Amino acid sequence: MRVFMAAYPPADVREHFKQMVDGLAIARPRERSVRLATPDRWHMTVAFIGDVTDEGPSVEALQELAGVTAPTVRIAGGETIGRGRFRHLVAGLESDDLRPLGAATRKALKRRRLPYDRRDWQPHVTIARPGDVLSPEELGGDLAILAAYQGPLWRVDEVRLMRSHLGPKPEYEILAAVTLG
Repeated sequence: MRVFMAAYPPADVREHFKQMVDGLAIARPRERSVRLATPDRWHMTVAFIGDVTDEGPSVEALQELAGVTAPTVRIAGGETIGRGRFRHLVAGLESDDLRPLGAATRKALKRRRLPYDRRDWQPHVTIARPGDVLSPEELGGDLAILAAYQGPLWRVDEVRLMRSHLGPKPEYEILAAVTLG
């Protein structure tokens, strides 16, 4: 099973962000899908663990985060990740106190010998997976709008362990959750 840890913005933050996203070129109807994520799926990936055969160690790692101070963040800025047909459009996250959560997560995963991305943690919210569907002008316009966006502050008070079911219409299932300190 594929699992990851995620934090979900509250409804009012998602609604504020949705109003901005609705004005982007990526949200316009078109022939080819840009695989726009729906607001209920917008989340900050705390850690992508990947394929595991037993969810137990992932749940244990998640439970270790209970003592981490709940950081305050805002959705702000944006960029693309990847290129060509593997391009993702993402919004950035801005915070003065988010790094302790990332560090504690990596330590917990390492203690349980679970896989994790060893590159610098770049917290973000995936908006869409447009690949090469957008023109350079559309993509540039969307990035300019994202660069100017600063959403409302919200407190990351819960992290969830999620299972992703892949396919044409991927689904997420909550396996466990922990409240941050």
